[in-house]
Order: sequence, then structure tokens, then C-alpha cells
Amino acid sequence: MDEVFKALADPTRRSLLDELFREDGQTLSALEARFGISRFGVMKHLKQLEEAGLVVTRRRGREKLHFLNPVPIRLVHDRWVSKYAEPWAAGLSGLKSRLESPMEKIFEIYIRTTPERLWQAITDPEIRSKYNFGARVTADWKPGGRFEMSSPKADGLLGEGEILEIDPPRRLVQSMVALWSDEVKSEGTSRVTWEIEPVGDSCRLVVTHDQLREGANDELYGGWPMILSGLKTWLETGELLTTPGSLMYS
Repeated sequence: MDEVFKALADPTRRSLLDELFREDGQTLSALEARFGISRFGVMKHLKQLEEAGLVVTRRRGREKLHFLNPVPIRLVHDRWVSKYAEPWAAGLSGLKSRLESPMEKIFEIYIRTTPERLWQAITDPEIRSKYNFGARVTADWKPGGRFEMSSPKADGLLGEGEILEIDPPRRLVQSMVALWSDEVKSEGTSRVTWEIEPVGDSCRLVVTHDQLREGANDELYGGWPMILSGLKTWLETGELLTTPGSLMYS
């Protein structure tokens, strides 16, 4: 986490994150136009944010887009801030989620584990419930298979969809229809892609939630930082998060 704190210490880098919070998926040219520093200066700050995991980039044709990755900040909250001010921090996190409305969200995290163990944690119903707000995920793990999210404490299914692509233990693509609240039921189908890449003794996990309508309800994607923080915590320490959201259906 030292890289995260170092990256956040600079006001220009914080402003870049604020700009991506305002409008996610921007090019270097678009970001440069909003700051009174050179293109090289913006590139240097973005590189440090990337190294800290706070910014993730994706190629779209000839353009390179920059996306805010809030997972490291969520980890800071879950491991330190929540000990002292959990109700306030959770409230602020919820406010942040309510203000975001991108069409695509990308979340990146590094976990010290093997691809096989990470894949199991994503697809095993009992393990998934330990970090997925207490909800179980069951599926026929093959292309075209049905996907369901449920909990004994919920009235009916929390979500459903279809397995679109599967390549264990590297890649999983699924559609999703959220059913856990009246607000999200009308949003229709979105897509979630899990990508696992081994890096030394760890794995790089990238979760992309896309095919969201512009202005989609933030409940669809606002919980990913807490889910991935819980996944990393459980795999690396065996402990469960005790933040309010993590206990929602447990």
C-alpha cells in the first residue's frame, strides 16, 4: 500500500483521479487539456497512478483510455479506516458510488495466490459467499450455462444470467441481470468479464463490468471494490470483512 499512499500524496495526481471520477475512460489528450502542465508531466503522473493500481488503461482502436480503479482505495478503507470510522467511511463510499454513472467500469487487483485457487474462489458457491455480500453464485460452468446469485435470506434470486465464455483458470465472461432491488430490475442485461493473469507468486485479476446504459443505476457496479477487497483479504489471510456491505446477506 506504500505506492498508493505515495501516489495520493501529490495534489495533481489527486486531481487526475477526481477528473476520472467525473468522467471515466479519458484519453491522455483530454486529460492534458484540463491541466496547466505539459503533456509529459501528465504522462508522468498517470504512470505513477498506474503503478499504484489507481488507474487502469485500455486500448480502444487507436486510443488509449484511462479508467479510475477504486479497489486500492477500498483496501485502504477495509484494512485501516474502517477500524476507526467505519460508519462514516461506508457512507462516503456509498456517496461516491451514487455519483458515478459510467458505461464501463474496470477494476484491477493483485492477489497473492495461484490462478487455480483464485478461479475456485470465483466459481465455488460457498467460497463466493464469504466475500460477495454473503450471496452464493451457482452456474452450469460451460458456454450457454445458466448463472444464478441467491441467498437464503433474500426473497427470490438476487441475479441471473448466462455464461458467455469460459476458459479456466484464465477467463470468464457472463451476462448479468440484477434482481436484488426494484431500482436495478429495470436496468436490463449487462456483462461481467473476469481475467486472471499469473504474475510471479501472485495473480492480476481484472474485472470489467460493461454494456451498462449511460446513467445506469450505480447499484449494478458500486459494490465491486468491496467484493474484490474481500476476495483478496480472504485468499491472503483467511479472514472475512466485517463492513456493513459485506454482511448484507450473511
